[in-house]
Amino acid sequence: MPDDVHPQIQDILDRTAAAGLKPVEELGLTAGRAQVEQLAAARKEASPPPQLLEVQDTRTGIGFGNVPVRIYRASNEAAAPVVVFFHGGGHVICSLDTHDGIARHLAYQAGCTVISVDYRMAPEHPFPAAVEDSFAATRWVAEHAEALRVDPARLALCGDSAGANLATVVAIMARRSGGPAIAAQVLVYPVIDYRGGTASAARYGTGYGNFGTATLRWFMDHYLPDPASRDDWRACPANADLAGDLPPALVVTAQCDPLHDEAVAYAEQLRAAGVAVDHLGFEGMIHGFFGFLGLVDAAEEAHAAVAAFLSRTWNRPNRTIGS
Repeated sequence: MPDDVHPQIQDILDRTAAAGLKPVEELGLTAGRAQVEQLAAARKEASPPPQLLEVQDTRTGIGFGNVPVRIYRASNEAAAPVVVFFHGGGHVICSLDTHDGIARHLAYQAGCTVISVDYRMAPEHPFPAAVEDSFAATRWVAEHAEALRVDPARLALCGDSAGANLATVVAIMARRSGGPAIAAQVLVYPVIDYRGGTASAARYGTGYGNFGTATLRWFMDHYLPDPASRDDWRACPANADLAGDLPPALVVTAQCDPLHDEAVAYAEQLRAAGVAVDHLGFEGMIHGFFGFLGLVDAAEEAHAAVAAFLSRTWNRPNRTIGS
């Protein structure tokens, strides 16, 4: 058993083992997707997320990929700051529903509107479908800001794991395309290179829950079946030319995470390109802890830190629901 995880994480690992839960690469696609949906529903029932002013499902429509999105409003402002959110799951599993609690907490704590993007996933839709949908949804938010009652000058991108990969790729695409303007990027334990090869991938690749190097390889084989695509900067942001005016970034990492080192390296890469970067590391945490709301104190702390970063970026005090 791991000897460097936080006691609250150890409790989760013990319960995971006792329940006989298996990693997705052992379950297969259908059963793996079902398991993560069931776990998310159980967590939401055990620890209900905050109530918001409005939650609405819609689509981006013609010209913007007709991508399903879910809008979370925690402010009645006519032009609220907005976070475009991309869920994790290796570009293969998870959904708007698995990350519903995260989106609600983000909206509540930051006092903003969160628009969660239901991008297409592999293996049905391999790379670059997720990238195309994510960029199209971001453009839609910016170009329909008035109708959506959001402020396009305060548009931030956020994601966890594979979603953080999409967030930083969309930020680069927006810069290269001359818009939309992005105010900030929040990258929670981002996937930077599915091929791994870092010290943290070796140290934490097995024995730290149901996410490890075998899971990453399984995700990569589904999302990036063409080996040549694994060098594409839209799949591997480490290969991107970051020169230019990229938005400030908050990078959140977990100590006991195979992705730890590549996330830290990417934060340094952003800094070297002149990007303002805050790096917040959580000792004793594993991959996925950001979603352990109600179970792990660090999850609450990380959400509060994200809200504070966004408030600083938007030059406004933290807001609460209904204010």
